[in-house]
Amino acid sequence: MTDYGHEPTFGTFLTPQNHDPQGPVRLARISEAAGLDLVTFQDHPYQPGFLDTWTLLSWVAARTERITVSGNVLNLPLRPPAVLARAAASLDLLSGGRFALGIGAGGFWDAIESMGGTRLTPAESVTALEEAIEIIRGIWDAGERRILRVDGEHHRVAGAKRGPAPAHDIPIWVGAYKPRMLRLVGREADGWLPSLAYLKDGDLRRGNEIIDAAAEEAGRDPARVRRLLNIGGEVTETREGFLRGPVEQWVEELTALALEDGIGTFVLGSDDPRLIQVYGEEIAPAVREAVARERAATGTVPAAARRGAAAIALRRDGIDYGRVPASLAADAVEPGDRAYESVRHNYLRAGSPGLVLRPRTAGQVAEGLAYARSQGVPLGVRSGGHGISGRSTNDGGIVLDVGALDTVEVVDPATRRVRLGAGATWGQVAEALVPHGWAISSGDFGGVGVGGLATTGGIGLLGRRFGLTIDHVVAAEVVTADGRVLHASREENPDLFWGLRGAGGNLGVVTWVEIEAMELGDVVFSQMTLDARDTAGLLERWGAAVEKAPRELTSFLVLSPARRGQDAVAQLMTVYAGADTEAAVSELERLAEAGPLLGHQGYLLPYSGVVQPAERHHTGGGDPAVRSGLVTHLDGDVSRAFGRIASSRSSYFLQIRATGGAAHDLAPDATAYPHRHQNFLLTAMGAAQPALDAAWDAEVAPYTDGLYLSFDTDTRPERLLDAFGEAGLARLRRVKRAYDPDNVFRANFPVEPADDVR
Repeated sequence: MTDYGHEPTFGTFLTPQNHDPQGPVRLARISEAAGLDLVTFQDHPYQPGFLDTWTLLSWVAARTERITVSGNVLNLPLRPPAVLARAAASLDLLSGGRFALGIGAGGFWDAIESMGGTRLTPAESVTALEEAIEIIRGIWDAGERRILRVDGEHHRVAGAKRGPAPAHDIPIWVGAYKPRMLRLVGREADGWLPSLAYLKDGDLRRGNEIIDAAAEEAGRDPARVRRLLNIGGEVTETREGFLRGPVEQWVEELTALALEDGIGTFVLGSDDPRLIQVYGEEIAPAVREAVARERAATGTVPAAARRGAAAIALRRDGIDYGRVPASLAADAVEPGDRAYESVRHNYLRAGSPGLVLRPRTAGQVAEGLAYARSQGVPLGVRSGGHGISGRSTNDGGIVLDVGALDTVEVVDPATRRVRLGAGATWGQVAEALVPHGWAISSGDFGGVGVGGLATTGGIGLLGRRFGLTIDHVVAAEVVTADGRVLHASREENPDLFWGLRGAGGNLGVVTWVEIEAMELGDVVFSQMTLDARDTAGLLERWGAAVEKAPRELTSFLVLSPARRGQDAVAQLMTVYAGADTEAAVSELERLAEAGPLLGHQGYLLPYSGVVQPAERHHTGGGDPAVRSGLVTHLDGDVSRAFGRIASSRSSYFLQIRATGGAAHDLAPDATAYPHRHQNFLLTAMGAAQPALDAAWDAEVAPYTDGLYLSFDTDTRPERLLDAFGEAGLARLRRVKRAYDPDNVFRANFPVEPADDVR
């Protein structure tokens, strides 16, 4: 008996006939409505009676909401692998991670040649498929900075750019029957996809043995290869043969295939809508229940929890991998997993966690948190992974990644109330709100996650008109340290609601926030470059112009100090939050007077064109040191001090963000973020914390009044007073005592619970 512990899944194998083009689409939607997991289609590009399978897959993905789509199997000789890789990643992104790549080496060679393909021998076709898998995975590896080169016998790429990365780790399933192909499956593939009609007695067992041996030789656990099976049959009143009988017989025979032959996915080849409904609504649930019951009795280890010897050797001390909650095991990522490189780092920080958990519900967040607490290793919580402090990753610990909680949902059109999953990015949000004529002020980069920014502050390019992001948060769902799932608002848990807006990372794992969006059509976006040789004078003049400007104008300044014979320059990113181009130009002209103008571009566009969707894949970036400080004015002393930091070589990136305006409309104690009179945020980034601290403390710190924790890596205790103020910190410590007395959330500028309660 062979049971790999795969969670049973069920799908359909439909004919892509074109005499009724919408027929296959209707069957796909029936498959989804019946509760099935997967819909697949034959791929015979040389068959004039069929729709093109790739076009059909794209259409079906757009007409469905939940079900995964796949070719069964795609014809590699007629689909160049580099192009196929990009097409697959694109469809996966567009469908929200609902694509699987079923692929075959080709078989009908006369027909393939008739369409311009090249005939291959059986041995050559295996080599070609292996080369294709290398190219496909290489294209998907958008985090690898080197260009892709594969000099194969049949498939080559010579310096191809990588990307895009798909929305999820697309599985590659291979249709295979012969030993050499089966060995390739064991070494390289994620699934074996044969058809039962083509198998003889004992072929499943023999195929599994070949795949298992090849996998183990390659250092893989055989359970990493899902076993799929195309099946056919008929539901009848009496037993008439294998899979030809009543529902109870189907359940009995499919359960045996799962438990004795290791089949994890059953794909029904049928275009009969009634059979599809019975299969999804009656047979599949019963098989799942029977398999689960038997496994509970035998103690079968789930496939997601199994690892080969090579992978086990990479596991980290202090983590009991066998106790990962079953609901999280399938999506968990360990060192050695193919997805590890895409989840280990954040935007600017390198990381090497021992385990990344990727929950999809608040309940799973609670399970993951309870498990992490039991392990005694560092815990990081990540939404978008952009945080400058880098606390969303770690070395050797556990990361709770809520990136899958990424919905953007309008809750109340009348009040423009929008519910945002903590794992969504602000680029996604901006894009989703454009059709409504709405926007939410949210920093300056679309790759930032909702969860981090909406619980810390949110000094963005709409900030002077609309205030901070947290100023418009009206409710949140949060998983607290003890596993409770709480709602926080002015009416529910108001003390928690106060603390979440400014210090959320200290109080729990936020799973969603509700925000009242602002009405906003097009904006004027300006990118301006100024000569900054007179650095202090430029900063002072720019600051004065910003303060005098109407609230519609918000401007950020990036200062590039003089280096290696190049003069200092300042780059301005400015948004005029409205479509009045005449008024915008007038205000931009005043900004341009701050220094000699070297270049200027202006655009009228939606806010989503300013904060654009961005790639989630992070590769780390040198572990920079960062300091920040808030000031009320960029007067002479402040500007000269910031200029000295720029010329000290302790910092290589310097930015000033205008805040103020609507951010001043709230009282300092309205949220845990108390800074309601300052007009500018100063930030400097350097390579070494001691050097930057020394320069910053000597030059800039004497003039600052508070700091912005999202832009600071100085973890000395006094920074908490700078961030929250004495009264705010005392209140926050009391909230901390109520919701996290054991200080579980201590990775990111930890606030001690009041009275040192732990």
